[in-house]
Amino acid sequence: MIELAVDSLGMVQAVFGLADQLAEAADRSRTVEGLPDHDDIENVVVLGMGGSGVAGDVMAAVAAPFMAVPVIVSKSYGTPAFVGRGSLVFAVSFSGNTEETLEAVTEAYEDGARIVAVTSGGELGRLAGEWGVPRIDVPTAIPQPRAGIGAMSIPPLMVLEQVGLFPGASRWVDLAVKQLRSRSEELAGESSIAATIAKRIGRTIPLVYGTDGIGAAAALRWKNQVNENAKCPAFTAVYPELCHNELAGWGQHGDVTRQAITLVNLRHDEEHPQVSRRVELVSLGLEEVVAAICEVRASGEGGLAQLFDLIFIGDVVSLEMAGSEGIDPGPIPVLDDIKRQLRS
Repeated sequence: MIELAVDSLGMVQAVFGLADQLAEAADRSRTVEGLPDHDDIENVVVLGMGGSGVAGDVMAAVAAPFMAVPVIVSKSYGTPAFVGRGSLVFAVSFSGNTEETLEAVTEAYEDGARIVAVTSGGELGRLAGEWGVPRIDVPTAIPQPRAGIGAMSIPPLMVLEQVGLFPGASRWVDLAVKQLRSRSEELAGESSIAATIAKRIGRTIPLVYGTDGIGAAAALRWKNQVNENAKCPAFTAVYPELCHNELAGWGQHGDVTRQAITLVNLRHDEEHPQVSRRVELVSLGLEEVVAAICEVRASGEGGLAQLFDLIFIGDVVSLEMAGSEGIDPGPIPVLDDIKRQLRS
């Protein structure tokens, strides 16, 4: 396990405990009472912000392609107009006090949606009790919402398995746990892929490109973790969409971008063949205008394993970046300050 000069909240331990977190989350949510019948569900909506909202990104990337009903991830104060009696709505909030999620889930409940709350407590926990809806608990010992990605993203998948919308979720979780335990040994070393990438990024700005689906969800996670753990700017875009717009933006200012930006391509086994070709062509075209190009290819069996493999590597990259600058990865005072000002 890597060591940081400052880690006041124990973020390193939390990140390297991801495999156990997934396994424990699956165990906690294998049997949930009060769920709707399969035939009564017309759509699935995930409400959540920040580290909690990633649960929706995981579901959309991994489960949605196999489901017979649409999945929508909503990260805002409201809900889509179609939400109603045929909706299965997951309200995910680590603290239970995320104001956007509370407002949205209240609207969904009033519109007749079937609610499942995933939270450690707070107002969302209170509302779940008042409404008599299923609640799946998130351990309070997790230091920050972003460190609870397994605890918050696995329960909704297990619920989908129970109602028959995503059969085989348990097996996918087992495969993800297996891959994370294998990857943990490699990432704990001084010459790990995460340490190497963090050094190549150095003090440049990482631009994370993900191939659609799994890669897109992982790229957003990388960006967010660099922002919150390393306290650095980072940006992301998705193949193949970036080939229709962003790529044209590299035609100017190469003298600046080659000093300031490092490109990281996230790859996985479920890429469309033409997307794979696009990654190659884009990388060739950008060689002269970025500081470096790194590639990370997912390992593991199944989409969930490959997604969490990319997530795990990115989490450790962000910790390595924090460590190189002597930054404490845990506290996020600027975000906490905004929340305080909004409450006042």
